[in-house]
Amino acid sequence: MGEEKKKKREGLGASFAVLVVFLVAWEWGPALFEIPPYIIPSASAVYNEFIHAIDNERLFWNAGITLLSTIAGFVIGSLLGMIIGYVLGVSPKAEFVLSPYILALQIAPKVAFAPLFVVWFGFTVYPKILVAVLIVFFPIMVNVLGAIRTVDPDMINLARTFNATRWQIFSLIEFRDAMPPLFSGLRIGSTLAIIGVAVGEMVGGSEGLGAILVSGGGSGNTALVFAAIVMMTIVGILVYGAVVLLERRVLHYLPRNDYDAI
Repeated sequence: MGEEKKKKREGLGASFAVLVVFLVAWEWGPALFEIPPYIIPSASAVYNEFIHAIDNERLFWNAGITLLSTIAGFVIGSLLGMIIGYVLGVSPKAEFVLSPYILALQIAPKVAFAPLFVVWFGFTVYPKILVAVLIVFFPIMVNVLGAIRTVDPDMINLARTFNATRWQIFSLIEFRDAMPPLFSGLRIGSTLAIIGVAVGEMVGGSEGLGAILVSGGGSGNTALVFAAIVMMTIVGILVYGAVVLLERRVLHYLPRNDYDAI
């Protein structure tokens, strides 16, 4: 146990050292290479703009809107991915019929749907949530589909010999076996949800971090753009961290390595 704690402390120390080096390079690197501030502002300039934007741009308020939209898109997309993935997994016929259309929807660029959603639903919260749903849906669906297809058929046949109901087969065998792949998909989906929301806000949002990013870019305020990007990153980390914590609570019986922080 002591050796594990030592390794974790060393890992955290190395990670902090990388952060310090990155911030130092960001602060003095642009001036050293004579990069204009409107191209890459210094870290201190971004920090000052960040503090300024808290009041002037209602940064935290807009970050909260982006966070709630990200959670909504992630949850809805995940639920749809789980349901469709399970249906396709237990029914090869349904997969044969629906998979070409699902694949076509995945191949189509999600950014192209954002203006269409704005036309349909106006400048509301729905377009950005729908874009997030589209992006999150596919990785969850694929992971659940693959998990259901790899369930040991002998276990299912054994359960049927004991007159197990369809719900009992699902809850005791299929659901349990699908959990690790599902959480792998949830990790991926949590990092993609913020992208969908940001695209929706940039295309047709009047609130949220995406709208601030567009405003900063339009006015040539590069420091504000970086501040918005930093806040988007924090929002994404919060959603991802929530998934990791839930995974550790649900899959506590699985072994983890010493550096299982991601």
